[in-house]
Amino acid sequence: MSFSWSAKDHKSYTNPPSNPTQGLKRPRNETGNKVIVVLGAQWGDEGKGKVVDLLATESDLVCRCQGGNNAGHTVVVEGKEYDFHLLPSGIINPKSICVIGNGVVIHLPGLSHYITFFSQFSDQVVDGIQETQRQATEGKIIGTTKKGIGPTYASKASRTGLRVCDLLGDFKEFSTKFKNLVEQYQSMYSSLTVDTESQLKKLKEYGERLRPMVRDGVYYMYEALHGPPKKILVEGANAALLDIDFGTYPFVTSSNCTVGGACTGLGIPPLNIGEVYGVSKAYTTRVGIGAFPTEQLNVTGELLQTRGHEVGVTTGRKRRCGWLDLVILRYAHMINGFTAIALTKLDILDVLDEIKVGVAYKINGKRIPHFPADMELLHKVEVEYETFPGWKSDTSAARKWNNLPQKAQNYIRFVENHIGVPIKWVGVGKSRECMIQMF
Repeated sequence: MSFSWSAKDHKSYTNPPSNPTQGLKRPRNETGNKVIVVLGAQWGDEGKGKVVDLLATESDLVCRCQGGNNAGHTVVVEGKEYDFHLLPSGIINPKSICVIGNGVVIHLPGLSHYITFFSQFSDQVVDGIQETQRQATEGKIIGTTKKGIGPTYASKASRTGLRVCDLLGDFKEFSTKFKNLVEQYQSMYSSLTVDTESQLKKLKEYGERLRPMVRDGVYYMYEALHGPPKKILVEGANAALLDIDFGTYPFVTSSNCTVGGACTGLGIPPLNIGEVYGVSKAYTTRVGIGAFPTEQLNVTGELLQTRGHEVGVTTGRKRRCGWLDLVILRYAHMINGFTAIALTKLDILDVLDEIKVGVAYKINGKRIPHFPADMELLHKVEVEYETFPGWKSDTSAARKWNNLPQKAQNYIRFVENHIGVPIKWVGVGKSRECMIQMF
């Protein structure tokens, strides 16, 4: 069957209106409130929680848009340290409403301290089994947090996942879906055992406790965007180089932790994205395995690990450490369009005699013009460095730009100019008071 279209099919107006939009209803606050997005610019653990906590003091809404309890964000307020894995870091600000968006995978027991932890059946178990199988069959692992994030996103993509609306709907239907999911996993992993009825009982109880806190996310965010003026903050988990599409695949997480994840994970139109802040350490770290061109497997790496207390909040694993890599920062900027950068943990470099910065990658002595998608190629790159003299003085008490040593200022300006994004904050300690605001 074919269709044809002619000029006669076009609707014509003998007296077209002078104003084509006349009579159309316009929404309140037509352009909408702008959203600030905070994202990791490296492999995670950059200090996003600290930046979110700082911005949350002036925000009405603080939102998580992707990831799960594999994130580990540390905030220090008035000398007390808080670790957040699932809740937005703005939760300790009593004036902010915190939102966990549709793009986040929820570990129900981890969401509330007053629910007894249960894990006899959970994707955490499947995640651990998968890692064991990878080790046995391939001799290598991905290095997941074993928090069940990958299997949960996999079930979402295969349309067998369980959603909060399922839990709060017809529980008989939910039970059927749950049992089908159990059978599916047991057919793939024979060692997985599940007390189905016990877990359903706990899930039903938890669902009732959760019910008063659940809203339809699309309508809730629309009202927030188009209602009275509000400051809305989105906290990204993980980081650009862990993004499922743009990261160092397969050694990545299972969600989009770049700027697009803020839209799909909360139902926010791109039009409403305002400032996009990238967060980077003054050096580079990575948890787990995978290529790491500027890694320092020497005394320098050990010093950065020790001085920076580089241990994963979620896993407890030591982080691998190396020099700042401007190739990956430029790459992260290409994807996210950062409007400003927060450069954290500058004080960790205080004791070094000299400091190196990776500025380019080479293969066979020739610069390559882009960040390689092929991880085998990334393993082979040679890093071209710029070397700076260390400032050899304590910066932890600095609270203004002028308090920083000139050599530290030179280091910061080089980074800023090389990636082409202004540095808005410089971190010299754990607490929010240790963030020097530049503009």
